[in-house]
Amino acid sequence: MRVIIQDNYEKMSLWAANYIAEKIRNHKEDRPFVLGLPTGSSPIGVYQELIRMNKSGELSFQNVVTFNMDEYLGLPRDNDQSYWYFMHENLFDHIEIPAENINILNGMTDDPEGECARYEEKIASYGGIDLFMGGIGVDGHLAFNEPYTSLSSRTGVRNLTTDTRIVNARFFGNDPEKVPAQALSVGIGTVTDSKEVLVLISGHNKARALAATVEGGVSQKWTCSALQLHNGAIIACDEAACGELTVDTYKYFLDIERAERL
Repeated sequence: MRVIIQDNYEKMSLWAANYIAEKIRNHKEDRPFVLGLPTGSSPIGVYQELIRMNKSGELSFQNVVTFNMDEYLGLPRDNDQSYWYFMHENLFDHIEIPAENINILNGMTDDPEGECARYEEKIASYGGIDLFMGGIGVDGHLAFNEPYTSLSSRTGVRNLTTDTRIVNARFFGNDPEKVPAQALSVGIGTVTDSKEVLVLISGHNKARALAATVEGGVSQKWTCSALQLHNGAIIACDEAACGELTVDTYKYFLDIERAERL
């Protein structure tokens, strides 16, 4: 595991965007570059920089296929809190990417389990995901894989905890009851099957989750801890998120990343 520590959210976002851009540019296979994407506040800075690169001609998305992590069950696409809406508002409407290359779970499906199975099959049809970017919740959940979700889980229906609905209530008029109780989400196994996983962690409120991801034991309680078993896992974080790391761990990752740049 790599842990990239940056001074602040802006520098963390810039580092992550540059990393993703280099992976897309250096992709030499005949098939498209397959990119997994999250929603939420964590990736917005990355999306803004990717948009800038695309508009300036520094980066093309013509040969990129995307798969989003999750979607609320029961929200139509045109609802401004759907993740389909979020992704178009914050990324897809501002870059040149073929519409047929965008994949987002259908929250209005009449067959949730079938929708999830088809999603897994479509990922497999592209040869898997090259890089999955994600963020984590304060309880360490990755996508909508709440604590105690199986670390080998695949895309499926997830029941959202009260805590998650309370956190997300700020987008629903501060009423947790208005937050959908279920979502469709890729599984932990879906994410860790990717060739690389890049997780963004920023802010003091994510400090416990970062420590659990890097220093804790592998446990269903902290689904983010599954990244310890992935050979291509990268954590990009800011200083504010490092408050719960031991001093030795913090110094180790600063030192080893500095050595790699020399």
